Amino acid sequence: MVRDLADDTPELQDVLDALDDPACRRIIMELRDPMTARELADATDIPLSTLYRKLDMLSEASLVDERTEIREDGHHTSRYRITVESVNISLTDEREFDVSIDRPPETTDERLERLWTEVRKET
Repeated sequence: MVRDLADDTPELQDVLDALDDPACRRIIMELRDPMTARELADATDIPLSTLYRKLDMLSEASLVDERTEIREDGHHTSRYRITVESVNISLTDEREFDVSIDRPPETTDERLERLWTEVRKET
């Protein structure tokens, strides 16, 4: 099933853990445009094995997602992109913490790319 980030509300602790991690913050600051893991590792000076763990943490918090870039030569690659415009943490009337994420609108190309990524994961 295709994950719709617009309906995805992450756990508060996942968001806090990701934002508290200096390496995760460096990744977020670097992701102005979609990048491969290798490009991110080079840009942030984070070892590739560590980078993948941080990308998993950011993905779990719904702050970053992975998209498959289709190439004519058949060698597809994954690119990571930031999926938020803002993260808001507030108190509810019941005095519990609540997290909400504002996301940029998804283009038609991005929806097709997301669908292709999910199909590739399931096959």
